[in-house]
Amino acid sequence: MSAQTILAICQFGGDFMTNSDGSMSYSGGEAHVIDIDRSMHFHELVTEISDMFNCNMDMHSIKYFLQNNKRVLITISNDKDLRRMVDYNSDSTVDVYILKKVENRIIRSVVADSGTSTDVITAVEGEVTPYSDNRLRITNGWDNLIMGVGQAFDSSKEFREVLHKYAIAKGFVYKFIKSEGPRVTVVCSAKDCPWRIHASKSSANQDFTIKKMNDVHTCERENSKQSHRLATQSWVASVIKEKLRDTPDYKPRDIANDLEREYGLRLSYHRAWRGKAIAEKELHGSEEQAGSELLWLCEKIIETNPGSFATLQASDDSKFMRLFLSFHASLNGFEHGCRPLLFLDGITLKAVKRWKLLTATTVDGENDIFPVAMAVVDTETDENWHWFLLQLKSAIGMSRTITFVSNRQNGLEELVSQVFQGCFHGYCINNLIQEFKAEFDDSWPQELKDEMVDNLIHAVCACKVDEFNECIKIIKAASQELAEWVLSMKPELWSDVFFKGLRYGQYSSCAVQIFNEWISSRQEPSVLQMIDMIRCKIMELIYKRHESSNTWTETMLTPCMSRKVEEELSKTRNCNVICPRGSVFEVKDEMNYVVDMETWECTCRRWQVSGLPCSHTLAVIQRSGWCIYDFCSKYLTVDCYRQAYMISINPIADPVHSVSLVPFRAKRLPGRPKKKPVEPRITSKRAVRCSKCRGYGHYKQTCTTSI
Repeated sequence: MSAQTILAICQFGGDFMTNSDGSMSYSGGEAHVIDIDRSMHFHELVTEISDMFNCNMDMHSIKYFLQNNKRVLITISNDKDLRRMVDYNSDSTVDVYILKKVENRIIRSVVADSGTSTDVITAVEGEVTPYSDNRLRITNGWDNLIMGVGQAFDSSKEFREVLHKYAIAKGFVYKFIKSEGPRVTVVCSAKDCPWRIHASKSSANQDFTIKKMNDVHTCERENSKQSHRLATQSWVASVIKEKLRDTPDYKPRDIANDLEREYGLRLSYHRAWRGKAIAEKELHGSEEQAGSELLWLCEKIIETNPGSFATLQASDDSKFMRLFLSFHASLNGFEHGCRPLLFLDGITLKAVKRWKLLTATTVDGENDIFPVAMAVVDTETDENWHWFLLQLKSAIGMSRTITFVSNRQNGLEELVSQVFQGCFHGYCINNLIQEFKAEFDDSWPQELKDEMVDNLIHAVCACKVDEFNECIKIIKAASQELAEWVLSMKPELWSDVFFKGLRYGQYSSCAVQIFNEWISSRQEPSVLQMIDMIRCKIMELIYKRHESSNTWTETMLTPCMSRKVEEELSKTRNCNVICPRGSVFEVKDEMNYVVDMETWECTCRRWQVSGLPCSHTLAVIQRSGWCIYDFCSKYLTVDCYRQAYMISINPIADPVHSVSLVPFRAKRLPGRPKKKPVEPRITSKRAVRCSKCRGYGHYKQTCTTSI
């Protein structure tokens, strides 16, 4: 296909009507023309359309018709869909429709055995009159997957997958005449049927392109409602594998019913049962492979990064259950360069739905996330959290009193106190705010909701009891129940005025967003690939931040902390310092404050909470001519920041993708396996001995010796 630019006529605001022949026509609205080429990305198209029509594209979808087919709308939802539209309409124009998304009105065609998804709109209630029966299935959109000569595919594998679906939808069975790497020739398996298709790799753009096609069938094709011969056990396995992963008790009868409802195929119980067996074998095999590869990875990490912790635990049936990992670079950075503060998060990854990630992260001197340890587990349970905390304690030790922060729903308050005795535990504020918002009903105006949230945040940051009570008073004036809910959430675990631990002004973690950004969602990676992605990202993070810190030469504090000190310095103008003898000073601002320079305390409590001098302390420092940096927490200095990123993660010598630890699978011989073991060709039997003459080779009954 040509990669030249096409003209897309984008239409918005009109309506579809169904003609008497079942085709659809569009009228009304406005239209604009844009240029689209094969190099354009989907998000660029979405942005241009959004700016053009001033609409929210989250509420709209982009669709177009195939040539000579005005019955089925094709959805553009990713880069591949966009490239296909350009290829199909090369050197011509195409009408593109921007339609509102309507809940329960769109039938999506998501094919489980393919790496791609094609959205096919067969009927839109209220916009288009249905032209087929009420049972709209996934296979309805497969009739147009093969369109003719010139159609391009990314690879031979994609062509075969599309052909398989097309044959199921059309109700015929095919066979391969030629099936080589760069070329494929397929004919209808029915005798004397002229249907034929030939595709090969294009030398121009390296696409796999249909070169010849005879789309005429003279055979009597199969009824798609019956058990299609192409719906093999392997195909059934590929379709149900992901659902079986989430629902292990998926029954064969339910499988058969679901396939009939979604694909219009009636399968026997036996075929559904065999398909489930194949899918289970593939899933279990991948788990065994993951366990073998992870064991290798743990050994390599400990070998190449001495001081790291890598613990792999299997279940009773020797299947991978959970993994704990903490690199020496992270442990050293946390010990010598980061605050004694750890955020505990249970993360459901978008790209890896089967496994949960338990993480322990902290923040560096720039308040950026610093990964310390992680674990891969099957479910987020108290048992797995307890195991993770035990492994974490072994890795980081107990040289400092650590403050832990986690979501309230995780229920880690008791577990943390059991494992880390003498440490502190608090609630994640972002999570608390989300719970607080859930208490509002629709009768609350948005302005009042925002005001209540602001008061909750002020209550979190309040350093004095009077400040906290004032915030609760305002909330109580709006709702007695809301104020009672806030007080029932244990303020001693989240408000600065009551919290005993030291959070340095850090109340929440962004670990969920960071780890989801690190792990690619193009295809679901294995546990090994996921761990390796994270390892590479941490390596890159350490290198970039180490290099960046080498340019900080102006102050002893990190840039972020320097800006905060400058803000506090601007507040010292109205401070009047009374200088008694000793280290205790009185500072008059709007109120009187007492600053103890020896114990690093101010009665406003900002100094103790943040680790940076408050405006009252800075006024004393300026009056006394002392150095500001001598009264800042060491964890906020450039030197400590560099200590956090001083040690890097050493690379693993053998690339992970080249590892192959799965034993070779023995080839199954043809025929039914024998039930009895095969006797060896050379056997060793005990010799027969005569009881009469004591000779060998005969019995007493056949003995001819006379006695």
